[in-house]
Amino acid sequence: MPKTVQKLLFFLFLYCTFNALNAQNSILNPILISHFKNNSDKFLGYDSFGYSYQITNNVFSKIKGKEIFEYKNVSLGKITKVDLQNPLKMVLFYEDFNSVVLLDNQLNKITEINFSQNQTPIVVAAIGMSTQNQLWIYNTLNQQIGLFDYLKNEYKTVSIPLTEPIKYYQTDFNTFYWIDKNNNWFSCDIFGKITSLGKIDAFDKIEIINATQYIFSKDSLLYLKRMSESNIEVISEIKILEKTFDNFYYKDQILSIFTAADILNYKIVTP
Repeated sequence: MPKTVQKLLFFLFLYCTFNALNAQNSILNPILISHFKNNSDKFLGYDSFGYSYQITNNVFSKIKGKEIFEYKNVSLGKITKVDLQNPLKMVLFYEDFNSVVLLDNQLNKITEINFSQNQTPIVVAAIGMSTQNQLWIYNTLNQQIGLFDYLKNEYKTVSIPLTEPIKYYQTDFNTFYWIDKNNNWFSCDIFGKITSLGKIDAFDKIEIINATQYIFSKDSLLYLKRMSESNIEVISEIKILEKTFDNFYYKDQILSIFTAADILNYKIVTP
């Protein structure tokens, strides 16, 4: 091979390596766009209509300016999880009583479901809104993911049994994501197809964006992890003002940081 070609290939290799290394570690500098006082026990996030959602003294609230809606159900105990994917049909999960409540956009109760009374035994450990009047369900009795039609009161299992306990889960209408105790990341679609999405970094808190991106915190630092177009894992530190924070929420390029006293909203464009 001629020396000129060898030199060209060598410099091309150095250039690609340099760019790959730079891509793998980078900095994201989001722009602070708003700052509010936080008076809630748990701030949950926003919807596309500008309403914020929170829990205070186990009361679920929807707030926009002076407009306030509230829902409480003392008979079901503590609210375990809230699904806000559909602001016209929200899901409140009460794990201690194996129950969910569906609410409309004014927080009126649409229906209440006690899974302990279902014909097919179900003990729910994870739940979320799915498509076609269905709820995602992780049933600990058979360790399988299923779909529950809340209009027909019908339940069907879609996945094979999971082999490891769920450490974290998150759902969208078409996908059930979970991370097991060994930090392995998986997804299950509505047809029961399970896909391995790789290994998750050690985290304190995490928010899954899609099957190739997630934001996580570790030791009070915030990071974005993604796969590049060339299938390289890229990790970017997200530089925020807060030295410590309780939690965070990401939706539609808005990153919300929650502290004990404040809510800060940043505009962030993910690659």
